[in-house]
Amino acid sequence: MFQAMPYDGTRSERFEAVLAQLGALMKDEPNAIANLANAAALLKFSLTDTNWAGFYLYDGNELVLGPFQGLPACIRIPIGRGVCGTAANERRTLVVDDVHAFPGHIACDAASNSEIVVPLIKDGKLMGVLDVDSPLKHRFSDEERRFVERFAAMVSEVL
Repeated sequence: MFQAMPYDGTRSERFEAVLAQLGALMKDEPNAIANLANAAALLKFSLTDTNWAGFYLYDGNELVLGPFQGLPACIRIPIGRGVCGTAANERRTLVVDDVHAFPGHIACDAASNSEIVVPLIKDGKLMGVLDVDSPLKHRFSDEERRFVERFAAMVSEVL
């Protein structure tokens, strides 16, 4: 049975503990959906002031909703549209301090005000994106960006 580790210490130490937990959760588990589901739950549990954490998977044409934690979400997102589609198209992390100011933002949850999206890349191929939303503007720091990028890189390896 999985037991969440306590999150004492500095933010950096807490992030390292979460990454260690992610590795333990995915170790020897070949099923991508199971890994994505646990990863979404762990990320939502470990990042305060977030209202959605999950994955959109690239099907060769568009992003399709995958495992997540939060309210029901948009099911399909075209590449190049919204924060998720733009991050996928540009294959780079996007940290958006105010999603309402982002051109073409797709409002899946009206409570979301900031967002971080990290492309999932494996062997040079786009696999999807990791998306985390917050009801707070300016929620995601540079340290958190680096953490979420490392988290996404670990998840990409099991897809």
